[in-house]
Amino acid sequence: MLQRYFKNLYDRTMREAYNLAMQEIYSSLTNRGNVLDCGANKGYMFNRLAEHTGLDKSHYFGLEWNQQMVDEAVKQNINVVQADLNQPIPHADKQFQCVFGLSVVEHLLNPCLYLRECYRVLDDGGRLIVLTPNISTYFTAVLILLGKMPSSGPHPDSEQLLQQEELYNVRIGDDQPDIESDTPVHRHLVVFSYRVLMSYMRLLGFKKVEGHGFGLYPFPNFMQPVLEKIDPWHCHQMVIIAEK
Repeated sequence: MLQRYFKNLYDRTMREAYNLAMQEIYSSLTNRGNVLDCGANKGYMFNRLAEHTGLDKSHYFGLEWNQQMVDEAVKQNINVVQADLNQPIPHADKQFQCVFGLSVVEHLLNPCLYLRECYRVLDDGGRLIVLTPNISTYFTAVLILLGKMPSSGPHPDSEQLLQQEELYNVRIGDDQPDIESDTPVHRHLVVFSYRVLMSYMRLLGFKKVEGHGFGLYPFPNFMQPVLEKIDPWHCHQMVIIAEK
């Protein structure tokens, strides 16, 4: 019963966070500029962007580390190339009107380098949209005091350990078959706090930084819209919009 309760919280949190992030991406592409999709998978985001903004394929660029996913995108004539986001982004300065990475930053070994690179490739007036977990939550603090590992923080690299009670996973039923691989897509490596990520964006030179929090656990869903506005700093997920 308790796990189902938190799963409902998690599902609503992710739905609302992604909805806002997508709306911000759409609104960033009103001038038909170039967009960079970081962690592009098979390039499925292109179809959503084309539908909502009229984006042409010539303005869509995707980066994805998994070569199999890249090959699937290429078969559909979608511009996705293989790249490691822990390394410099393979694009020129000021090339994009919008750069986004949704549920990407927490999987990187060098997330600060990635964010610096996003700033570099953005044109003046361009926007970066980031969706990522927040490590500074009340829920995380309680779990740590109870001796458990929260799923929103760095994950252990043992599938056997993940099956035990030591890690409280709100994403019930998710399979994590690659957790012990060299390039796991499910394991969180570096997880920012809301305040630190906002501060770092400003430190990079973004002239306008706006943050939103989603999922103030353990409060019920009907209270979330109000609580998220009162205290975004301790919500489970955060969406940061930064304008260069």
